[in-house]
Amino acid sequence: MRKRSLTAATALAVLIGSAALAAEPAFADSSAVLPVRQTGDIVVDAVHQQVFVSDPLNGKIVVTDFAGKVVKQLTTRLSGVHGLELSADSGTLYAAVQDLDAIAVFDTATDTETARYEVGDKPLSIALAGGRLWFGYGGAAAGDLGSVDLTSEDHKVTLGQDGDWYAAPLLDAAPGSDTLVAGALGQSPVELASYDVSSGTAVKLASTREAGSNLGDLQVTPDGKDVVVASGAPYYQQVFRTADLNEDGKYVTDAYPNSVAVAPDGTVAGGIDGSYDPDVYIFRPGSSEAVRTYDFPNTGTGSGSDLLVRAGLAWAPDGSRLFAVTRNSQDVVSLRVLTAPAKAATTVTVDAPATATRAKQLTVKGRATATAALPAGTELTVTRTDLESPKGKALPAAVTGADGTFSFTDTPPAGGKVKYTVAYAGDAGHTAGSGSDSVDVSRAKPALTVDNNGKVYAYGKDVKFTAHLGKTYKNRTVEIWADPFGSDKPNKLVKSGEVDADGNLSVTVGLKRDARITAKFSGDSRFASASASSTVGAKVGVSTSLSGHYKKKSTWGHTYYFFHANRDPLVTTKMSYYRDRAQKFEFEMYYQGRWHSDEPAYFKLGSDGVSEVGITGGHGEDVGRRFRVRSSYINGASGDTVNSTTHGAWKYFTFTK
Repeated sequence: MRKRSLTAATALAVLIGSAALAAEPAFADSSAVLPVRQTGDIVVDAVHQQVFVSDPLNGKIVVTDFAGKVVKQLTTRLSGVHGLELSADSGTLYAAVQDLDAIAVFDTATDTETARYEVGDKPLSIALAGGRLWFGYGGAAAGDLGSVDLTSEDHKVTLGQDGDWYAAPLLDAAPGSDTLVAGALGQSPVELASYDVSSGTAVKLASTREAGSNLGDLQVTPDGKDVVVASGAPYYQQVFRTADLNEDGKYVTDAYPNSVAVAPDGTVAGGIDGSYDPDVYIFRPGSSEAVRTYDFPNTGTGSGSDLLVRAGLAWAPDGSRLFAVTRNSQDVVSLRVLTAPAKAATTVTVDAPATATRAKQLTVKGRATATAALPAGTELTVTRTDLESPKGKALPAAVTGADGTFSFTDTPPAGGKVKYTVAYAGDAGHTAGSGSDSVDVSRAKPALTVDNNGKVYAYGKDVKFTAHLGKTYKNRTVEIWADPFGSDKPNKLVKSGEVDADGNLSVTVGLKRDARITAKFSGDSRFASASASSTVGAKVGVSTSLSGHYKKKSTWGHTYYFFHANRDPLVTTKMSYYRDRAQKFEFEMYYQGRWHSDEPAYFKLGSDGVSEVGITGGHGEDVGRRFRVRSSYINGASGDTVNSTTHGAWKYFTFTK
């Protein structure tokens, strides 16, 4: 089983390491995939900053760093490798290899195998106690205890120390202890026994069948006084005294406990096999209420979260990290590194008013809570972030009351979104925590206009537009955008800059279509953003010409084109082109002192913007009569709406013999 020993040889190193960690920025929880198919045991080597995870199915031991990154795989004939144990100085790793009936020995400095002890049938679990390496071994109906004398030159193996076990038991002992505890894996009810091994022989102290059902894990506390048991039922981690195995408390988790790990300071991590509940619960010694919980995410395809594997927890000896092995619904195994797990998680909620008036006092309230309450008078940092202090401005600290509540007042100098962040830096027993809330603070509405609204200009006319900005605080920059009508032309920024002393910014735009000219002001800390638009029209370019005439002259107040009666006039119209555009063609005759119109017709323009209309028929009857034609663009009726209605000039003609 796993040991979290802190021997005299390593105490100085851990002390120095802890001091160094305290001076560094906090590290975050992390997760890394493990290249394993099955997991047996997990131990943590703080001296060399490495974690060992056994994989019985693949016959290997995976070695990771403290971030969970795989750095090595030990694969020297380790089929069925299961239980792991570290020596007191973390210099040696012992591994129970079931299929080889042996215990493999590794140098943790080099991660190389240095020895192998031939032991009893199928060793499952190992533990150091009473100066010996103890192991539980045996197949079905043949469970027993054995030991290896590490002090003898030939590492003498002694078998048959307690053959009353149905199968190989699970073992654990406190660092440097003479008391060994054993439990029957998967048994219902669970059999639990404790032994005095100070003499080199296992002398049973006590046994019980009250340790629930379906044992998953057990761990002896660092002082050797208690053993914490994780069985599928009851739904809490039971505690028994090692001396007599009478109940001595409990750590309340949830359904199906399957893991337990006890840190050197007595902090208990209890784990369960649960898809929809927190997976790991952290308890301070003797307290049945969890100071912190962890609910693993779902990285698979099933509906439930990743599951903690049996006996899948192990502490770093300094308590700074808890390592957890999980499996998802696709059988992907991960090593999760939980940082500062023994600290109570701190939550800070902040409640600011939804709206407020700039330069007027407002009140912000909130509460700082933790599973282990923060003391009254705890100081919280307050930061205001706004348009004038985008990187944040520190405000006087807020102080908690006995129930964790706090409040403070502030007079926001800037309008817009104002964010108040309240944070607790954390302490030896609490994590850092922060919360925030935002206020919409009022800003004055600036005056902003653009001239020429509603005017219509000739096709291609260069028009000067002037945006005028009234009083603001600091920002005097205006953007002017031109958006021609029609989906094929984008809205375009045509000028950006500071207005002059009179508040004006001008730009000249060539108009070939109707357009919306918009001035935009992005606002500043005291004046809101604003925009103003001017919609102007642009006529089309249109010209009409007649051909086929034999002369033209000025008469009847206009220029007339003369056609012989046997000749059909051709009317050619040239107009600014747009997709699917048509010209409106009007034909009129002068009769009894006024012009009479025929029903107008629409003729589609070619891609070159040209439309030709021939006036055909027997013109003998038209001799002496006066006629006129006109081509126009009518917004909407001509097939589009990107220009303003434009009428071309009338063209006059008559027929002669």
